[in-house]
Amino acid sequence: MTRARSVALLLGVLTVLLILPLFISTFWVRIFTGTLMWIGLAQSWNIIAGYTGYINFGHGAFFGIGAYVTGILIRYQEWPLLAAIWAGGLAAGVVAAVIGYPTLRLRGAYFAIATWAFAEMVRQAALVSPVTGGAYGMRLPALLNETFFYVLMLAITTGTLLASHYFLERAAFGYWVKAIRENESAAQSLGINTVATKIVAFAASTCIAGIYGGVYAYWLTYVHPDNVLHPMITDQMVVMALVGGLGTFGGPMVGATLLYWVNRLIWLNWGDSVLYLIVLGILICLVVVFMPDGILGLFRAKRLGARGIKGNLRRLGEKVKV
Repeated sequence: MTRARSVALLLGVLTVLLILPLFISTFWVRIFTGTLMWIGLAQSWNIIAGYTGYINFGHGAFFGIGAYVTGILIRYQEWPLLAAIWAGGLAAGVVAAVIGYPTLRLRGAYFAIATWAFAEMVRQAALVSPVTGGAYGMRLPALLNETFFYVLMLAITTGTLLASHYFLERAAFGYWVKAIRENESAAQSLGINTVATKIVAFAASTCIAGIYGGVYAYWLTYVHPDNVLHPMITDQMVVMALVGGLGTFGGPMVGATLLYWVNRLIWLNWGDSVLYLIVLGILICLVVVFMPDGILGLFRAKRLGARGIKGNLRRLGEKVKV
């Protein structure tokens, strides 16, 4: 597809999404707003885990930091919404840069455990701190305008996807993080500043999560550790990226849309049950065993034909041997 056609297609999709609230009910506007948020969150996790190769099990903590910083600035300092949201994202990125300097020296399960422990620490701190409202949470001024939050979420998600595509698929930064993911020692020997690159990737991914956390807090008008710091938030980002295709640009979009709509479908038919958790568990098993490259990997194998299928089977065989 030529560049002109790609731009025309992008503008067409954005136009349709922009006028969509004029033709659907408020309920469906909320569904599409949530879909856009999870696409952006899954993409933010994909930056550090899929492209850089560092599995972050504490990503939800930065979503919560953005939510709390935005809430505190709006409630106690009376900041305007957009300024508070950006401050929340910036705070999440700065915290990630600080803790990333020592923790990004770890690899594999050690980094995953360190980020998980950090997320639990943030959650417990929010539960006892008077600034965050502790176990009672924090209420924010209500803005009952679903279309506003839909447009805001669309703008942030569009910016997230465009920036991700440019920096990870077009710019040199994308080659640096992929080189670190494949072989960090080799990347360092080629002159890549691996420490700075990893910190920038970590801070960028968490900054995005913090911005979404700020919007989500104002959207719900209530900030509580169970809403913005629950481990399930990170779990959903992980599964969405894995189902769609880890380390690919389109994978989180496919996985987030599919899983969020399954979630809402279950909620509509059976209420707030544990059925969604069962579906998540089954999907994780199926992806690990049969689709190591996610849904996009299946389409890529079909396009490549027998050569692609053999490649997937070979990788699957290597995983089984391990």
